[in-house]
Amino acid sequence: MWIVWALLAAVSAALVIVLTKAGLKNVDSSLAFAIQAVLILLITWSVVLYQGNLNAIKSIEKNTWIFLLSAGICTSLSTLFSYKALSLGPASYVVTLERSSLVIAILLAVLFLKEKVTWQLIVGAAIMIAGAALITFSDNAK
Repeated sequence: MWIVWALLAAVSAALVIVLTKAGLKNVDSSLAFAIQAVLILLITWSVVLYQGNLNAIKSIEKNTWIFLLSAGICTSLSTLFSYKALSLGPASYVVTLERSSLVIAILLAVLFLKEKVTWQLIVGAAIMIAGAALITFSDNAK
């Protein structure tokens, strides 16, 4: 079932890139994200309330709070940086380089989460790096 959710996330992320790029024509990138962040807050807290999970907030441990808040800071910074890049460059090139985060995430997962390294993981990551480099350094990217 995780594959379905991952594919839905991928489609949603692709739509975010295209819709954001279209919306950044006459709007500052930070303001655009701030507007979207309001909707993010409303939608996510509505889902929490609908699912009846609000009481679970009391049982979150200190270390978990630290991880979640740190991830929230990183999410905000990542999005601000991504929106700025989208305001300056072509979406197809920006997203290609930005999604090299997948390779960084693989490395961090192996180092800190002790996830298993396989030859398929190594080859896949190498192909992602090669693809990002190929697109980023092409003549059309400038």
